[in-house]
Amino acid sequence: MTQSPQFRHATPADTSVAVDAFMATLDHPHADAVQCLRALVLGIDPTVAEGVKWNAPSWRTHEYFATTHLRAKSGIGLILHLGAKARALPEGGLAIDDPEGLLTWLGKDRASVAFADAAAVDARAPALQAVLRQWIAHV
Repeated sequence: MTQSPQFRHATPADTSVAVDAFMATLDHPHADAVQCLRALVLGIDPTVAEGVKWNAPSWRTHEYFATTHLRAKSGIGLILHLGAKARALPEGGLAIDDPEGLLTWLGKDRASVAFADAAAVDARAPALQAVLRQWIAHV
């Protein structure tokens, strides 16, 4: 039986409480940057929610679209994707206006953004929020 979309993300891991618990035990030199990302991503749209997916803070609307990359060699990253399942893409791929060149494309439906630290997250916040608003339109 297929889950109804409204209950698709109804597990204990699909909550801010789970992310709070994850962050409380996170031993990472850039945990403050992850906290900055949390506020930034949650602030892009009222339909965005967070949870722990793929053992990292992640964000979703009706599907997960962004996951923190905690294993970067330096700083942290944000992986943008279109959920766990493959989907048909628009002709020519995703149309994302990225005037500041934040995105490093990893595939037709995946990109990453790298941050050295929390200051870098703050400095790029307006541009990243603009990119994320466009991204969630494709989720």
